[in-house]
Amino acid sequence: MEFNKPTDIQFKSIPHIMKGEDVMAIAQTGTGKTGAFVIPVLDKLEKSGRKNYTGVRTLVMVPTRELAQQITTVFKEIGKDTSVKIMGLYGGVEQEQQIKRLEKRVDVLVATPGRMFDLISQGFIDVSGVEVLILDEADLMLDMGFLKDIQDIVKKIPKHRQTLFFTATIDKKIKSLAYSVVRDAIRIQISPKNPVARNVDHAVTFIEMDDKRFFLENILREYEEDMFIVFVRTKVRAERVVAAMERVGVKTQFFHGGMEQADRFKLLDSFRKEEFRVLVTTDVAARGIDIPSVKYVINYDLPEDPELYVHRCGRCGRGTNRGQAMSFCSEGEMAFLTLIEEYTGEQITRHEIDKSDYKAIVFDSEDPTFDWKSLLDDDNKFSGTEEEW
Repeated sequence: MEFNKPTDIQFKSIPHIMKGEDVMAIAQTGTGKTGAFVIPVLDKLEKSGRKNYTGVRTLVMVPTRELAQQITTVFKEIGKDTSVKIMGLYGGVEQEQQIKRLEKRVDVLVATPGRMFDLISQGFIDVSGVEVLILDEADLMLDMGFLKDIQDIVKKIPKHRQTLFFTATIDKKIKSLAYSVVRDAIRIQISPKNPVARNVDHAVTFIEMDDKRFFLENILREYEEDMFIVFVRTKVRAERVVAAMERVGVKTQFFHGGMEQADRFKLLDSFRKEEFRVLVTTDVAARGIDIPSVKYVINYDLPEDPELYVHRCGRCGRGTNRGQAMSFCSEGEMAFLTLIEEYTGEQITRHEIDKSDYKAIVFDSEDPTFDWKSLLDDDNKFSGTEEEW
């Protein structure tokens, strides 16, 4: 799998997890948190016996279906030559196949709360002997209203267990949750002053809202061999951006929460296999999605929540790879940019576009629907003589 050396979070976490200690880890997105718990947990499960217990031995709770599927895949890839049995459990798919799988031995269950509690209540999941509880993306779980679910599962599993608590951000609510589930935990924090992952170079450029599609087209044509994730604010915007790129012959796919779950999984799998290179998405893909070959992130729309900016940027520069994130900021989004810079603690690098270059990019577009006459008549948009144009 081309793991050559541990990342910082792996280097600091794995020895403590191997010793059976509780761990509370705070690390930016893209720093290798999944490997930090998957590797030692698989090793421990492979080396220790089951005795008479037939239920789930390690329970990984996650906030989203995509994250559940992704972590399940990592467990299976790293543990393929072990005897450890791994299962992902989430909603959006039929229960019957999941129930059949649960009838067989399951050592590691990676689950979202809703479907997990449904099947626990129906008697299909035994968590009475769980040895390790892992809460991944705990801050997002709180944001999504899963606090009670976490509290409920803690009541159902043994008090004497190992708990691994992973979060990208830390505040009073997260601390309160962490200390309610861990015992004498080793606290590990990998968080430089700027929360954007150090492997990611990020910048902003100022582009009017109606012109953004031309600049996206320009970038995608210039880097036509590379993988991109393009973030927009709404699912309608995602579909419109894809339609705009189709008009100019640039192949893209949209991804958002309004799609059927099976279609979302299929699309992400296709993207991982590099069957297409540009994914246009809402913030449903801002956290947890790990596709190492993505080199560039484009914030086509700036997010209203500055924390989402950090998570979006973290979709590139995964592990030890380097990545680049570019944000398009319109006049109406300046307030969002200010919030982001207050959150990150520093001014984002400005990428200035020369006026003549700006005009050239707009005019070079192959969009057949663009109204060139209106652009020429719009004196407020650009200044200059016809010769300068």
